[in-house]
Amino acid sequence: MKFEIKHCNNIESAIFNIEPGRLNVKYAINGTGKSTLAKALSLMNQGAGALASLVPFKYRGVKGAPVPEVVGLEQIASAKIFNEAYINGFVFQPDDMLKGSFDLLVRSPEYDSGVQQIDDLVQALRKALSGDSEIEQLVRDFDELSASFGKPAKGIHGSSPLAKAFKEGNRVENIPEGLEAYKPYIQHQNGFKWIKWQQDGAEYLEVGHDCPYCTNDIETKRETIKKVAETYDPKSVENLNKIVSTFERLNKYFSEGTRQLVDKFVRNTEAYNDQQVGVLLEIKTQIDSLNAQFKKSREIGFLSLKEVGKVIEELKGYVIDLDLFNHLKSDETKAKVAIVNSGVQSLSDKAGLLQGAIVKQQKLVRSVVEEYSDNINSFLRNAGYSYEMHLRAGPDGQHRLKLKHKEADGDVSEVREHLSFGERNAVALVLFMFDAIKSNAPLIVLDDPISSFDKNKKYAIVDMLFRRQPSLRGKTVLLLTHDIDPVVDMLVHHTDRFDPPVVCFLENVNGVLSEKSIQRGNVKTFLELHDENLNTSIPMLNRLVYLRRLYEITHDKGFEFDILSNIFHKRDVPQTRDVAASSWRLMTQPEIDAGVASIKSRVPDFDYATIIATVQDRAAMKALYSTATNNYEKLHLYRIMFDDSVDGVGSDVVLKFINEAFHIENNSIYQLNPREYQMVPQFVISECDRYVAKI
Repeated sequence: MKFEIKHCNNIESAIFNIEPGRLNVKYAINGTGKSTLAKALSLMNQGAGALASLVPFKYRGVKGAPVPEVVGLEQIASAKIFNEAYINGFVFQPDDMLKGSFDLLVRSPEYDSGVQQIDDLVQALRKALSGDSEIEQLVRDFDELSASFGKPAKGIHGSSPLAKAFKEGNRVENIPEGLEAYKPYIQHQNGFKWIKWQQDGAEYLEVGHDCPYCTNDIETKRETIKKVAETYDPKSVENLNKIVSTFERLNKYFSEGTRQLVDKFVRNTEAYNDQQVGVLLEIKTQIDSLNAQFKKSREIGFLSLKEVGKVIEELKGYVIDLDLFNHLKSDETKAKVAIVNSGVQSLSDKAGLLQGAIVKQQKLVRSVVEEYSDNINSFLRNAGYSYEMHLRAGPDGQHRLKLKHKEADGDVSEVREHLSFGERNAVALVLFMFDAIKSNAPLIVLDDPISSFDKNKKYAIVDMLFRRQPSLRGKTVLLLTHDIDPVVDMLVHHTDRFDPPVVCFLENVNGVLSEKSIQRGNVKTFLELHDENLNTSIPMLNRLVYLRRLYEITHDKGFEFDILSNIFHKRDVPQTRDVAASSWRLMTQPEIDAGVASIKSRVPDFDYATIIATVQDRAAMKALYSTATNNYEKLHLYRIMFDDSVDGVGSDVVLKFINEAFHIENNSIYQLNPREYQMVPQFVISECDRYVAKI
């Protein structure tokens, strides 16, 4: 698949190839645009304007400027991206190591099929309950009535709807003296709205002598009107009407004695007493208990019938004994309870089938849990981490991924705080792998995922991601990295373990990103590539750059190394360090001859006087710099040119990069030949070009 990215951050244009069903590695130095590439792929199908966040700064606010584009991957519906955003959004949730781990790791078509088989056995009971509209209303009424009590330690909570409605008796049923004229309005089913309307207009009573509602004279009725607002609170009246209405709907479910007690309570003209509260709480307790039984029966299934060997005993727990509900013993209640008990009995008759289905489902879940746990924990052991992860069933029966330290009991809470940066990334990467496999993502992108790890952990992660089963092996994967170790592992050392990846080197030159294939033969040891470069036809000074680096890495710092150092420092007469005297001295002729002879064994045309004349000639050095074909040689020629820097020409930033950063990055055992792959950032060479142009 060829695709193109345009006008995204530091990428003006780039054409890439991704081979389906294979691991595609894009190896590049930092600053090339790897993260921009990952971001562009993550945003490509999120609608118009999604790529706007990647507009290069040079185009921002410029009318008619080109817009970011991703072309050629229209057939890819979405890409699964591993980056910081994924870690922050999906991993290390408060109660789960991976958001939705049950759905990602346990749930499958086979799991759903097993659940459906069990549901088919219990559906008669569920259907009977869900098909009875009166039971649905009964459950809602039970919930509403129970909630009206509030949450008291004992008694009725003082701020509960029930307390506010009845603390002074039912004043809707019993209109206070003097307010009889308002009875039709107060006792209307929406009387609380009339009271609210009446109260809202009360502030206008003092404006004049006339009624603010009808403009009739109210001088003699003013106090009576005010009394309505003083006596009635709209919210309390609304609560009272709702509670009375609920009691009336539940009336048929109460036993005869309870029905009379409730009727007396809701029509009582005075505040309720402790005895009434006690009876009401008894009624509430029985309502809550019966309600829980109805709800429990509606949810019967695999997750609720856990003890497979005790299915028949568990089913007995669903049977409702109406003798335990003396306040609810009515013919109506008996009819609803019979629906539940009949369904439970029918299930008991099928106990053998139900047990078989549950056993099968539990075996499936157990095998899946063990498989994932074994895979994850094997990786953690191989990588040297002291943690384990386990899928544990929660109270709802669903499994969640938990972290445990080997030396502690119980699961780790606040995972983000306990794990180091590297540990978080390693764990998150493995969880991402399972997520990507389960979601069957058409394109999986790993944005520089392993560069921060040591070699052992890097290999453990690469092994987990691309070798084992389950893994991303055979998936379309784009791995963006500035780390050559995984390339060496898969392309050089362990070709028998890994499917050969498609590896390319990315180079960004002034915003134009290109890729160059990396084959097995392109990955060489340090000694191999320097021997190769010393035998090329490039200018002598360029070859001496490689030779001096070879002496540095192999710690072969004899007289030959001193000779090269004197050349790079432009000294007419070679010097050497007198270690004993801690000072510099002139090299003796035998020392010079020995050093020159060693250099000539590798660079036969070497001549000290000739090369010194070259390095001391700015014009000659500028010509060599201009004709160099790779950034590595340009960088070292620049270093020689401006080593003395007495004229103030040269960049301290570039020299610091040469002397520190690049020397460190260039110490790997396995490398790409810098003559073939531009391992030095273009921005460094551009800076060098700027100073060289001043000569």
